[in-house]
Amino acid sequence: MIRSLKYAVAATALMALAACGDGGGAGGSPSGTRSGIWAAGSSTVFPFATRVAETFARTSGGAAPRVESLGTGGGIQAFCQGVGPNTPDIANASRQMKQSEFDLCAKNGVKDIVEIKIGFDGIVIATARNGNGFNFELNDLYEGLAKDVPSPNGTFVANPTKTWNDVNKGLPVQRIQVYGPPPTSGTRDAFLELGMTPGAKLVPGVKAIEGDKDRFEAIAHTLREDGAWIDSGENDNAIVQTLTRTPGSLGVFGYSFLEQNLDTVKAETIDGVSPTADTIASGAYPLSRSLYIYVKKAHIGVIPGLQQFVQEFLSEGSAGKGGYLADRGLIPLPEDQLMAQRSTIAAMTPMARPAK
Repeated sequence: MIRSLKYAVAATALMALAACGDGGGAGGSPSGTRSGIWAAGSSTVFPFATRVAETFARTSGGAAPRVESLGTGGGIQAFCQGVGPNTPDIANASRQMKQSEFDLCAKNGVKDIVEIKIGFDGIVIATARNGNGFNFELNDLYEGLAKDVPSPNGTFVANPTKTWNDVNKGLPVQRIQVYGPPPTSGTRDAFLELGMTPGAKLVPGVKAIEGDKDRFEAIAHTLREDGAWIDSGENDNAIVQTLTRTPGSLGVFGYSFLEQNLDTVKAETIDGVSPTADTIASGAYPLSRSLYIYVKKAHIGVIPGLQQFVQEFLSEGSAGKGGYLADRGLIPLPEDQLMAQRSTIAAMTPMARPAK
């Protein structure tokens, strides 16, 4: 009886939220109510969120939350369209929310956003297990994959390199052909920030323009469009499968997908460091990153079970050492960080506006 009353109250609150919120975009009108939890975003976070959803459904006795893989940018875009049943409760992200995204949320009435770090992941550069071995230096990533590179006379020209050996004589004579995530992906954003940007700064001709922020970012973040870099959709498993079908190709995807496919692919080192749980958690591996979920506080207490679902992300059984998310490839937070994130969930403390 008490359980039925609780869900009846939540349903009434949701109808009220739909009546006063935009329901699916600024200025729009609500088109109904929703009782199930809805999370959308990162393909990297997707398998973790799906596993949490399965456990939550089993323990709560309700329907499994809806989890969509739209890419980090796509998920946050949907999340920020407004408050109400036609917008996600949670945005899954493989990078932090940008200032421009936070401002879009605010513009559309999403005022209190709770940022929760759920663990760590690394971005790997991988090949088929029978492929050549690479020990990339960080600047090799920029020099091999940037659309424009500096010429000897100081101007920027279309990248002329054809093989990795053209980039670095210590790398194999192998055609540059890299399958990676599209612009909507948080993995793509993180690869640009963690790989391409610091790699560009190691190249004197690019370092020289660092003071011109917009120009530097355009040079460092624009990938080749001549077939050397190939956008491959939001499904990282598809990239893994492509490597086994396309001899000589490389792929960029999350560490968790590497762990699940070690029988067919291998990760290459960067600056002599291999991606492992320890090197990613410590930050020793250059392409280490944190994973996040963003929660719409206005939906807490309105969407039945939402706070409990978020708590399950960082429960001892899921996010603790040896938890079921570690089995999926998530690298757990250190104990002090885990406790801090749990406190954020308990208080539903809104995040501050991002600095950039």
